[in-house]
Amino acid sequence: MSTVLNFSDYAHKYIKEKNLEPLKVFLRSMTAAEIIDGLKTTAEKDRPVVFRLLPKGLATAVFDMMDVSWQRELVESFTGEEAIALLGTMDPDDRVRLLDELPAKVAKRLLEQLPKEARDTTARLMGYEDDTVGRIMSPIRVDVKKSMTAAQALDRIRAKANGHAREITIVYVTDDSRQLEGVLPLGVLITASPETRIDALLGTERYTAVATHDDQERASRLLQQLNVTELPVLDRENRLVGALTVDDAMDVLREEVTDDMFDKVGLLDLSKKESDRSEKLIKGSFWHVFSVRVPFLLITLAGGMAAGLVIDAFEEVLSAVVATAFFIPVIMDMGGNVGTQSSTIFTRAMVLGQINLKRFLAHWARETLNGFGMAVALGAIGGFVAAIWQGIPMLGVAVGISLTLVITIGVGLGFLIPFALIKMGFDQAAGADPIITTIKDISGLIIYFFAVSLFLPQVLAAV
Repeated sequence: MSTVLNFSDYAHKYIKEKNLEPLKVFLRSMTAAEIIDGLKTTAEKDRPVVFRLLPKGLATAVFDMMDVSWQRELVESFTGEEAIALLGTMDPDDRVRLLDELPAKVAKRLLEQLPKEARDTTARLMGYEDDTVGRIMSPIRVDVKKSMTAAQALDRIRAKANGHAREITIVYVTDDSRQLEGVLPLGVLITASPETRIDALLGTERYTAVATHDDQERASRLLQQLNVTELPVLDRENRLVGALTVDDAMDVLREEVTDDMFDKVGLLDLSKKESDRSEKLIKGSFWHVFSVRVPFLLITLAGGMAAGLVIDAFEEVLSAVVATAFFIPVIMDMGGNVGTQSSTIFTRAMVLGQINLKRFLAHWARETLNGFGMAVALGAIGGFVAAIWQGIPMLGVAVGISLTLVITIGVGLGFLIPFALIKMGFDQAAGADPIITTIKDISGLIIYFFAVSLFLPQVLAAV
């Protein structure tokens, strides 16, 4: 069985049957990375159950690999004790990032229930201003004194590492007031003679440090430029208080690059609004979804009724040439499909920052011109097929002209309607397609029947 491919169905089957032992055995055969991939396709309601079945070590590894939104979902679904246990396994900086994502009351309650040491460390980080190094640094777990020997320093590291020995690659040397005096690669300490003093190992090499109040993006870029795994962090009294690690820096740079991209094209606030709207439509109450979506669907309903009136108004044309009715679905569907296609392209390009809303007219004109080129080709094909199929050349002309105009209109609407909804502050994801469909259906039918009426004498003569 493909582990990831069948993960969702496999998990749901045993959860539904309340037969969790086979699922527990299955999960223990997987790696943390495989479980993360499997959870991507797992129903949201099943994820907490799956997570509860993981052994403690594996659960910790999986939780650490989750993005903050998944971590938030799990914490909010767990009991207080379970949430506290999870928070207790996290590094302080990661814990702060998660608490920042939770509702203020929930975050405060969880923080108050943490063990004193974890609570104090977390509160200290949360006391720094947003977007500063102090907010994202990892507190220093162990430092050594330059008067120590290599053996004494290693003994101190073993005693103070508290299960984090794998993460220690740099040893910080401080004086009695925690002023930083130098940094030492762990490899140098390990290979040194046990009797060698730390001050003899330090040498004269200079080190670079950042401050708790420094901007986190600038500090992260400095770490990247220096090509090191971490930088010491000093407070305003130049005391060693933490380290900016490469994983924290990469998280910051990834977020900042995305924000800068959106901000550059004026989409930062829009991106956040779209994210909030999307989450509410996916996870919100029925009445919220109803209030957002139904008004736009009522527009479609009204448009369908209006389209019926258009068909009724041209009843004589339909009665005169029954073949006219055969092409109504083609006219309506092509306009709708191309409109939906264009609106999807617009939305994706907007989210990726490839459309500058301040230069919307240029983007819209280009898309409409491209649409017209496609419309001419599709109209010619559709008209030719209609003429051959029905044996009425002028009906083919009417179909071809109608397809050309309807497709061009659909392409233009596909960019114009989402843009207009965004400018007016409405949810374009819920409203664009219904409005495009309504306008396209009515205008498409009017264009088609007028085209047929224009060529009706020739069609009647052919009949």
